[in-house]
Amino acid sequence: MRTEEATFSDKVGNPGEYPYTRGIYPEMYRTKTWTMRQYSGFGSASDTNARFKYLLSRGQTGLSVAFDLPTQLGLDSDSPRANGEVGKVGVAVSTLDNMEALFAGIPVDRVSTSMTINSTASTMLAMYIATAEARGFDKSVLRGTIQNDMLKEYAARNTYIYPPEESFNLCIDIILYCAREMPRWHPISISGYHIREAGANAVQELAFTFADAIEYVSAANARGVPVDTFCPQLSFFFAVRNDFVEEIAKFRAARRIWAKIVKERFYSTNKESMKLRFHAQTSGESLTAQQPLNNIVRVSVQALAAVLGGAQSLHTNSYDEALGLPTEEAVSIALRTQQIIAEESGVTKTVDPLGGSYYLEALTDEIEARVTEELARVDRLGGALAAIKANYFQNEIQKSAYAFQKEVDSGERTIVGVNRFSERRDRESSPSFRKQRISEASVKAQIRSLKRFRAERDSTKSEASLSRLEEAADKLKGAAGRKSQGKDNNLMYLILDAVRAKATTGEIGDALRMAYGDYHARLGIE
Repeated sequence: MRTEEATFSDKVGNPGEYPYTRGIYPEMYRTKTWTMRQYSGFGSASDTNARFKYLLSRGQTGLSVAFDLPTQLGLDSDSPRANGEVGKVGVAVSTLDNMEALFAGIPVDRVSTSMTINSTASTMLAMYIATAEARGFDKSVLRGTIQNDMLKEYAARNTYIYPPEESFNLCIDIILYCAREMPRWHPISISGYHIREAGANAVQELAFTFADAIEYVSAANARGVPVDTFCPQLSFFFAVRNDFVEEIAKFRAARRIWAKIVKERFYSTNKESMKLRFHAQTSGESLTAQQPLNNIVRVSVQALAAVLGGAQSLHTNSYDEALGLPTEEAVSIALRTQQIIAEESGVTKTVDPLGGSYYLEALTDEIEARVTEELARVDRLGGALAAIKANYFQNEIQKSAYAFQKEVDSGERTIVGVNRFSERRDRESSPSFRKQRISEASVKAQIRSLKRFRAERDSTKSEASLSRLEEAADKLKGAAGRKSQGKDNNLMYLILDAVRAKATTGEIGDALRMAYGDYHARLGIE
């Protein structure tokens, strides 16, 4: 007589087995917990280095770098366009010296590092490689992730510089560079997080993310690179919001969808290619400035959903993020939230502990079916790149965001402390809500160091490297510009040469702007 467990396993599979509904590893957290990777960055490189060391000393197991807007947009800290933004939403990195200071005293050969950067991903990765080389480490030993997901920038986040085709080609350059040179590095983190935070629902988050992923894999294939050469290095990044069971079901459905895409659409024969590896982050957009201590509860619920959903890596937001940059007290509580789940809750004792729940399994099936339908619509539009250029993703996200806000405004959807159970009190009067501030002295020191860096380098060498980069970028311009995976068709090699020659973030950005121009999106809901 067959047991219920055997019947259940026949239907949804076992952990570590295709299609990985129940997890990509047979033992999951029973042998190793997820990487606890808190997203951090503010002020100068030395400011952020101190925060990294603080978190590592308290048990964090991986680093995650937030960069300021000028760095994200390929501007140096002394650019007039950077005024007022230096170090404000992340760390300022204009030079190789900044990157070296950012990781001073941190064993980059042993600590895994994630960098949330897109338009200038190639420059930041090159600086990280050069920093490791200066300390005697070969790039092949480096472990970590560069976000490098430009399609979602045009769809949701908007920190783009160049036209979509050129940004897209740079993404593929990085993927193929890492497949050749950095086998332990994830060259892209295909991001549903920012799509969700912009207002998408759970189905749109998965559908648009996987549509982007299909576009990246197809483009790498078109350069003559077999899918199983690079696909095991791809990673994903998803949001975790407050609908507890839906989020768990979303992650289970995501694994199943991706496994089928890779096997059935790209004819992969390597199980490692079919495994969805993802980082999750609790939802910053769901946090409230009103009654901010409530955010500790929200983050706890979301973090537990990520763990029960089988994340490989997790960031938990700080309760004060709706007020400003997180303080040390707040980041400590956020990290301790993960540690309590891992060490005290007991959920790591078994794999997929909620598997078999009627509601969870039905919801997993429903999400898979709805995502598959949405992917078919994107295919009919010509794929993700065509859909983004036609404003389809942007319009659908905006409609979803509008519908959500209408529910909040009408009271149909409750936000505790905002539209129900609110209180009248001045949160700023409490010493618990001390704000982390960026000092003007830190900004001035960053700009002084940048000017000194330029003055002390061999400018002839850096200018020559930038000229070669601009010339190559202009030559390779256009969707058909790269015809193979060779070094001559990959700008990553020339960007690394420019960094070694001490070109700055802004100078590399300007060289590519000269070749590609700036991109300005069409706005408005259609």
